[in-house]
Amino acid sequence: MNIVSYIQKINTIGKYLLVAVLALNILSLSFAQSAIGSALKDLCLASQTFLGGAIMIMILLAGATYALGQVLGAETRARATVWATAMMTGALMGALIYLLTPLLIKALLGPSATFLPAATGSADPCAF
Repeated sequence: MNIVSYIQKINTIGKYLLVAVLALNILSLSFAQSAIGSALKDLCLASQTFLGGAIMIMILLAGATYALGQVLGAETRARATVWATAMMTGALMGALIYLLTPLLIKALLGPSATFLPAATGSADPCAF
């Protein structure tokens, strides 16, 4: 058993593997910009689609929880008030995310991203 020769063979193969991995990483970088832009646009569309309805539901549930708590006993009233406040806070945070997501994604994409709603009058805030 010649351990030194085995290690030398492994080193030779390892060098080729290292070069292959580096070459694949460099090739993948050429497609990264379009993939990142597409992923950020999908993130913007998903947040705009989901958060609008979620904000509305949270506000309605907060009102219903508060109103129902006022009818019940003192301890339940206090808990319902806290729950309603938490739901309203969640709706407010959702509204901030809803409003700021297109602006933040446009800032992440940089000056090369064209913001189409301003140019074309489109109602879609995620049209980059």
